[in-house]
Amino acid sequence: MRTVGVDLAAGAPGTALAEIVWADGAAMLTRLEVGIEDADIVASVAAGDAWLGVDCPLGWPDAFVDFVRSHHGAGEPELGPVEGHAEWRRPLVYRHTDHVVRERIGRWPLSVSTDRLGVTALRGAGMLRRLAEAGVGVDRAAEGRLFEVYPGGSLRLWGFDTTGYRVDADRRAILLDALRERAPWFDVGGFAPLAIRKADAFDAVIAALATRVGALGLFALPAPEVLAVARREGWVVLPDGPLEGLITGA
Repeated sequence: MRTVGVDLAAGAPGTALAEIVWADGAAMLTRLEVGIEDADIVASVAAGDAWLGVDCPLGWPDAFVDFVRSHHGAGEPELGPVEGHAEWRRPLVYRHTDHVVRERIGRWPLSVSTDRLGVTALRGAGMLRRLAEAGVGVDRAAEGRLFEVYPGGSLRLWGFDTTGYRVDADRRAILLDALRERAPWFDVGGFAPLAIRKADAFDAVIAALATRVGALGLFALPAPEVLAVARREGWVVLPDGPLEGLITGA
């Protein structure tokens, strides 16, 4: 099995890609690069034998889409009551899957509709179209070979201390050592210096590990009553078991 993890940014300079090959009870990091273009991502999975995990929202909240459509088309009469307080805005700010993430890890993820993350999601939407044109399934509800992953959330659920790792190389070094101690079956090869130096590269590695969670089905799928919503908004794959399950769960 090959799992490809992508830490997507608005442009190539901040985008990283990692590839892990899983075989014979072991996992080997065989590729880790930064400065990744959309064509690189498509090429990495176009052969059809890989699973792809992307750290980027795959859609926007239904309520936000409806709100913008109404505001843009007919203005205030169609909007209904509009309040300024946080509770009224919350359905526009967070997707259903974001609420699930908060329940699991105790914090809200970034909002795709009100944070700069939205710029990255615009690139992600274009990438999904390119994947579809290349014959890669682009289901957003984690029903195929494409998953929306959350590296920081996955690490926390696996029991790691993620404090400051995105902004501090020393923290990434400590975290990588802890990861390798917990997972002696994971061979990072000569890529450790890059993962430590670049937070985007580090997250791509974790995204590739989290993609294995999706490939093995070690996560909770959307409930039937919210499946249609997840197919529009996206669904974050979060591990339901320990890191060791990536090997023992095969």
